[in-house]
Amino acid sequence: MDNIKLQEKLDRIESLLLGSKKVLTLEEACHYTGISRSYLYKLTSAGIIPHSKPNGKMIFFDIDRLNQWLLRNDRKSKSELQKQALDYVLKKR
Repeated sequence: MDNIKLQEKLDRIESLLLGSKKVLTLEEACHYTGISRSYLYKLTSAGIIPHSKPNGKMIFFDIDRLNQWLLRNDRKSKSELQKQALDYVLKKR
């Protein structure tokens, strides 16, 4: 029984890594993002994370929109900030 569950998890991870799935279930989104089921459900009920409920019960996530949500509030590295500052100074001369 444990081998079957392990194989199912490996199959889900493999399909996610291959990028073949465009729509994820709540469980798959939890595995993909590393967010716990309860917290992800809380985010959906508060309308914080983009999701879909086509039949009003099951929750689905578009993987592209999920990636956009995960990568919001991008932070630049120190080298990127230094380059941006240098470019700004050189243009103002």
